[in-house]
Amino acid sequence: MSLGLRYKDDRHIFDERENGETPYLEFSLLRETGLVDHGFSTRLGGVSSGDFASLNLSFDRGDDPEAVRENFRRIGAAIGVRSEDMVLSQQTHTTNIRLVTEEDRGKGITKERDYTDVDGLVTNVPGICLVTSYADCVPLYFVDPVKKAIGLSHSGWRGTVGKIGRKTVEMMTEQFGSDPKDILAAVGPSVCVDCYEVSGDVIERFRESFGEESWGKLFYEKENGKYQLDLWKANELIFREAGILPEHIAVTNVCTHCNSRILYSHRAAGNRRGNLCAFLALRQGGR
Repeated sequence: MSLGLRYKDDRHIFDERENGETPYLEFSLLRETGLVDHGFSTRLGGVSSGDFASLNLSFDRGDDPEAVRENFRRIGAAIGVRSEDMVLSQQTHTTNIRLVTEEDRGKGITKERDYTDVDGLVTNVPGICLVTSYADCVPLYFVDPVKKAIGLSHSGWRGTVGKIGRKTVEMMTEQFGSDPKDILAAVGPSVCVDCYEVSGDVIERFRESFGEESWGKLFYEKENGKYQLDLWKANELIFREAGILPEHIAVTNVCTHCNSRILYSHRAAGNRRGNLCAFLALRQGGR
C-alpha cells in the first residue's frame, strides 16, 4: 500500500501499514524486536467529520466523543491493541514523566485520568498501550529489549529544550534498571526544519540548553530575523547525550506539515484540526 506520503529522503525508516481501513506508520527498528505493538496514526480511516476528518484522536478539540472513541477502537484494532488497555498522557509541554502501572489501564479512554501535566509515559507492564498526542510536535519512542520496558514522550520545542528524551531514559534506568546502551529510540513524524520557523527568544533557549558546537546543526538565521529550527536533530543529539548508541536510533523523514493532507498539522491548519497519536505497547509474552 502507499499513503502518498512525501518523504524527506530515501531512508527506509517506516513501513506504511493498513489493517482494515485504518492505516498507520510503523518503525522497522521497533518492529524487528518482536516485543512491541506500536504505530503512529494518520488522519485517514476514521469516522470524524468536518475539520476533524477523519481519524481525530482528541477528546479536547470539540469533536463528538463517541466518534473519537470509535477512532481509538479502529486504530487500536489496526495496531493490535485494545482501546481499553490504552493510557493517555495529559500534555502541557512539560518534562514530567509518569510511571504507568496496572491501575492506570484505560485512563483517558474508559476511565478518567487522575493526573495532569504529563508529557511522558513509561511502563514495563505487558498489554498496556502508552498513548501520546501530536499535530507537529515530536513523538519519542523508547524500547528496552533487555529489561522489557518502554517509554513514549511528547517533545515540542519546550520539551526538547528541557530534554524530555534524556529524562525518559533516566526514568527507565531508575525504574527498570535499563542500560541506555540497550535502549532503541525513535523520533516520530513531526514538523521538519524547512517548515519550522521560530523567533529569536526560542533560539536563545536552545543556545542555553545545547553546546555551541551543535548550534550550526540545530538552527540557522534568515534575512527576516527569524530562524529555522531542527527538532529532529535536536532530539537525536539528546538521545546520544543520554547514552543511546547511534545504531539504536531511528530519526523520522516524514514531516507533518509537508504531509498535512494525510497528517494533522497545527502549522498548516491552526486549531481547525484533529490530533494524531503515537502508540506503544509491550506484547504479552514477548515474541
